[in-house]
Amino acid sequence: MHAALRVLRHSWIILTLASLPAWAGSALIYVTNSAGDSIHAIDPATNQVVQEIKGIEAAHGIAPSPDGARIYVSNEADSTLDVFAQASGALIKKVPLSNHPNNIAVTKQGDRILVGIARGNGAVDVIDAATLTRTKSILVKGRLHNIYVVPDGKHLITGSIPAKLMTVIDLEREVPVWELAFDLGVRPMTIEAAPDGSTKRIFVQLSDTNGFAVVDFAARKEVARITLPTTTVEFETDAGRATAPSHGIGVAPDNKTLWVTSIPNNAVFAYSLADLKLIGEVTLPSLKLPSHGPIAAVPNWVTFTPDGKTLYISNAALRSVTAVDTDAMKVKAVIPVGEVPKRINTLVMN
Repeated sequence: MHAALRVLRHSWIILTLASLPAWAGSALIYVTNSAGDSIHAIDPATNQVVQEIKGIEAAHGIAPSPDGARIYVSNEADSTLDVFAQASGALIKKVPLSNHPNNIAVTKQGDRILVGIARGNGAVDVIDAATLTRTKSILVKGRLHNIYVVPDGKHLITGSIPAKLMTVIDLEREVPVWELAFDLGVRPMTIEAAPDGSTKRIFVQLSDTNGFAVVDFAARKEVARITLPTTTVEFETDAGRATAPSHGIGVAPDNKTLWVTSIPNNAVFAYSLADLKLIGEVTLPSLKLPSHGPIAAVPNWVTFTPDGKTLYISNAALRSVTAVDTDAMKVKAVIPVGEVPKRINTLVMN
């Protein structure tokens, strides 16, 4: 296992850019600041913020259109799907939703934006990308926290915390086709593709669990549950984080490793995807103040550059994003962003 690297240096800089300048990378990393009024975009070639979209309070889920022309954001304050032009950051339209939203996903063809609804009985709102209107609400059992389109684009996977339920939706017919119940609330998930592009396994983080469950998609059942290593350092964090100790997970683009964040460990762990053996740990930034123990970054969501060489993690407690070199398994940059950054996603530039 590679040695962990602790980053103690922080730079709190507020970056406000009027427009998006040229960048050298082939992608942009977008992060929503859940307690602020802005969205930041990071150029992975420089690990600098190159764009700030302002004027959206309580931004939640974020996803780009497949052609890179638009950025879609679920707006918790207004219960809308906010659509922005990527190049300028200008608001194109606010699409009213059926209720308070949570996370979002976009179909592989880019023809529909799918929004998880976290209030009422629970649903997925379907937004037509051409007209930017809501065409349907797919009812599910339980308010939704997260939703994901599978690698081959055939299904949508949804998770409910209160219902403790994962639901699989057929995207062609826009109907639920099967469900899997858990003993705990369903939180972030990530999906492993089989060699033919179909869905092989789903890795599911659960409430009150510092680790994840493993679901065999074809068998429609949980086949394993992995607990992360016990921390040797006590990190300070707020009590509200206790119900979601592990709240960020992603399969690397090469389909060889699985990366899992841990709030109590203040770290990200790497597992070999083939056998789910632990192969590395990277210690994440912490804040040290007089008369305090180390304060955790509260690592949350993850995303990768298209080549998988850099992993980005939102540091919800430290107003920053950590960039991790996945080959060396060490922190390469800590990028200041806004208030309580959480959802993070990669826009691949065409």
